[in-house]
Amino acid sequence: MSADSAPSSSQPTHSPAPFSARPATRGLQAYVLKMYPRFSETFIVSEILAREAAGEEFVIFSLRPTTDSRFHPELARVKAQVIHVERPASARSFWQSFQAAAQAVAGDEQSTTRSHAGPADAGPAQRLAAALPALTQLGHDDAVQALSVARLALEHGVTHLHAHFASVATTVARSASLLTGIPYSFTTHAKDIFHESVDLTDLRLKTLDSHNMVAISEYNRNYLRAALGEDAGAKIALVRNGLELERFAYRPHAGCRTPGLLRLLAIGRLVEKKGFGHLIAAVDRLREDGIAVHLDLVGDGPLRPELQAAVVDRGLDDRVTMHGPLTQAEIRDMFHTHDLLVAPFVIGADGNADGLPTVLLEAMASGIPCIAGDVTAVPEVVETGATGWLVEGHDPDSIAAAVAEALRLEQETPGTWRRMTDAARARIVESYDSRRQAQALRRLSSATDPAPMTAPMTAPIDLAPGLERELEEVR
Repeated sequence: MSADSAPSSSQPTHSPAPFSARPATRGLQAYVLKMYPRFSETFIVSEILAREAAGEEFVIFSLRPTTDSRFHPELARVKAQVIHVERPASARSFWQSFQAAAQAVAGDEQSTTRSHAGPADAGPAQRLAAALPALTQLGHDDAVQALSVARLALEHGVTHLHAHFASVATTVARSASLLTGIPYSFTTHAKDIFHESVDLTDLRLKTLDSHNMVAISEYNRNYLRAALGEDAGAKIALVRNGLELERFAYRPHAGCRTPGLLRLLAIGRLVEKKGFGHLIAAVDRLREDGIAVHLDLVGDGPLRPELQAAVVDRGLDDRVTMHGPLTQAEIRDMFHTHDLLVAPFVIGADGNADGLPTVLLEAMASGIPCIAGDVTAVPEVVETGATGWLVEGHDPDSIAAAVAEALRLEQETPGTWRRMTDAARARIVESYDSRRQAQALRRLSSATDPAPMTAPMTAPIDLAPGLERELEEVR
């Protein structure tokens, strides 16, 4: 599900633990995603690729058809079969889906008894009966898709379900788990936990019924533990998002690439939490202070007309260029043609905020100095004076001052940017390698005891020789 989609408002009934107590086994696993592929969710593709490279096998259940017209080339490398789960068009199709799922659950009785026998494991009839109260509280689309995912998971021999975002995808995965006894887990991100519309009771129930929940940062994990309580908090594991670092060549540079002009880059959906309106105002301040800058703003979203109007109203047509959405390859090229990435994240009026945007990690890995808003988990990677600059994203003066300071420091002490980008790249290599993420997720999905899930999943990995040499050079 997109981080900018509304979370589910359903309030399912908590199920007894036995109905989701199948032990995890190695085999085909399933991703349950609201929409796949999705242009803005490159982090999910990177995660799947890293796990497949480590030998895991997946099927992807997509709950909505994609609405994107552009796709990243990395999608072609995903081996997993993609199944688009249909939604009911009539009462008849709903009932047919229910019948098919019930028959599939009943047909799983022998394999369940053979492979998962034990007092804690409920039989198919009990699971179906126990799932009905939860299903009746869902919207008709969610309910029938849960039934369909349950049937498909059994037909494909799926041993574990994993959803991204704590809203509709997790709602469906949870109900499919109740029906089949197949354990589920889910990764939380930003809007699905911070937005004012998030139902903490619903989120707590999903966590309690899950095999585990993943938080992508220390900030998020601490927030969720405090919000959901000790028992649910024990199921929350820290697994940071990962990058395929080989795709982000580290190319640091000294000083402005274009003499006499500071080229700024900003990337993201054009929504309030990105703070781009404040950045445009900061460009105006920099012009008033006599600093020659040009901003390339990459992305699309509902605020595009408003931002374009701000550019025109301030007379910044020659200082700001607004691009539409670009592919990851095109963005990687821009990291190496610009001087500073500026990401003035803010907390929106509705409580929505970024968790830890992938584009910031990609920029830090690529060698462009970064200025970022001081919200949520951003200080876990950006440290002023060490790996970049933190600013008050809602304050144009703070943004402009950081840009001016970055320029001054490099002019007065050449090599300042290189020192900071070396440290930034080292931090990304050490903590955000997608292979580390894949190992952590594999350990979680195969764990039978939730206790170890309370520890950060940051075990060492064998780095590729090039990355190992690089770390030695920048340390």
